[in-house]
Amino acid sequence: MSTTISTLLHYLSIAGSTATVYLFIVACIHVFGKTEVAQLSITDFVFIMLISNAVQNAMVGPDASLGGGLVAATTLFVMDSLFKHWLYRFPRFAKTLQGSPLTLVRHGRLQKNALKEAMLTQDELMEALREHGADKLSDIDMAILESDGTISVLSDQFKTQSTRKKQPRRPAKKH
Repeated sequence: MSTTISTLLHYLSIAGSTATVYLFIVACIHVFGKTEVAQLSITDFVFIMLISNAVQNAMVGPDASLGGGLVAATTLFVMDSLFKHWLYRFPRFAKTLQGSPLTLVRHGRLQKNALKEAMLTQDELMEALREHGADKLSDIDMAILESDGTISVLSDQFKTQSTRKKQPRRPAKKH
C-alpha cells in the first residue's frame, strides 16, 4: 500500500512540475512576445526544440520511465485543454494573453509602428504577402497580423481575403 501511495505522490509531483513549466512557458511567450506562430523561422524552431529539452528534467526529474512520460504528456494535454476553455469562456483573459490583431498594411501603405510592434521585418512581411499572391504593397488593401500569428491579407475594398493575385479593379461607373 505504501508503494502505491509513493508512486501516486511521485506522479502527482510530475504533474505539478509539468503544469508549472507549462504556465511558465506561456507566461514567457506572453512577456517576450511572439511574431508568427503559424510560420516558424529556423531560429524559432531551434528555440522550441531547445526549450523542450531544457525543461524536460524540470517536468519529470530523474524519472525516464514510460509512466513518468505519460503523466507529463497527459498533464500538458490537460493544461492546453484548460487554457483553450478559459480563453473561450473569458474573452478578456484571451485578449490579455493573446493580444489583439495588428494592421500591418492599410490601403497599400506600410504601417511602420505596427511592424515594429510585431517585431517583423519588411522582408518577412513581403514574404507573407507574396504567399497571398501580392507582389507589392500597393496590391494590398489591408494586411493584418492576427493574434494567432497568421497574416491575413484583404483585398477588393476589404471584402474578400486574398488567396491569389488580386485582379485589376474595374473603373467605377460614371452616372
